[in-house]
Amino acid sequence: MKNIKRMRHVLAVVVTLITILAMPDILSAHQPGFTDSFMLEDCNGFSSTGSNPFFILEPGYQLILEGEEGGVDMHLTITVLNKTKTIEGIKTRIVEERETHDGELVEVSRNFFAICNRDNSVIYFGEDVFICEDGLVQVGDNFLCDGEEPSHEGAWRAGGPDDDGLAEPGIIMPGTFLLGSRYFQELADGIALDRAEHVEMGLEVTTEAGTFDECVKIVETTPLEPGAKSEKIYCPEVGLVVDDVSVLTEINE
Repeated sequence: MKNIKRMRHVLAVVVTLITILAMPDILSAHQPGFTDSFMLEDCNGFSSTGSNPFFILEPGYQLILEGEEGGVDMHLTITVLNKTKTIEGIKTRIVEERETHDGELVEVSRNFFAICNRDNSVIYFGEDVFICEDGLVQVGDNFLCDGEEPSHEGAWRAGGPDDDGLAEPGIIMPGTFLLGSRYFQELADGIALDRAEHVEMGLEVTTEAGTFDECVKIVETTPLEPGAKSEKIYCPEVGLVVDDVSVLTEINE
């Protein structure tokens, strides 16, 4: 009996050691992934105008953020345009972002959003991108870079081609903010795969535009650039208030 007990003890120690050694792999295997399926067929329709608690799609609504990085003055203007774009049969609202460095326009993106009527989530259907470090010049609805076509890196469209077939819509802001949620914002394989993780809530933020309560923080990453991340803070009935080094300075309605 003593030998059997001794053997059971030895086996128990071995099993414990194996479990401890394997724990990093076990924990890794159970780490939650990023949701990439949103059951949009159950949305009961989409709205191109409206809002959810942290994201506004009312034409004319505008946010201005400013900051400084590496000695460069950065200025970001986000405007909900009075324009729509139909993508995959769904009317989306166009939200334009203009970024200047030291007063020179270097990037413009036109993003396509619509609100899922099922749960008030704002769905992301793609974006057009214009980039030129030497400065963009607008010509009609287009932009040129030294008289030539600018870079369109990162541009994608739901239903358009990607490295794995066709790109799909993602979520830019869920209708309900749940701490720990992880999901893809963009689903264009090989082109744009931004994803979000909800890391904080109940924040108070003070900027030149005012003091805001019950704000939330989202960390964005992408498997296309391992190690890179962006931190954003959104506040109720306002929207984006902090975008990395840039902070909200003005709200126009």
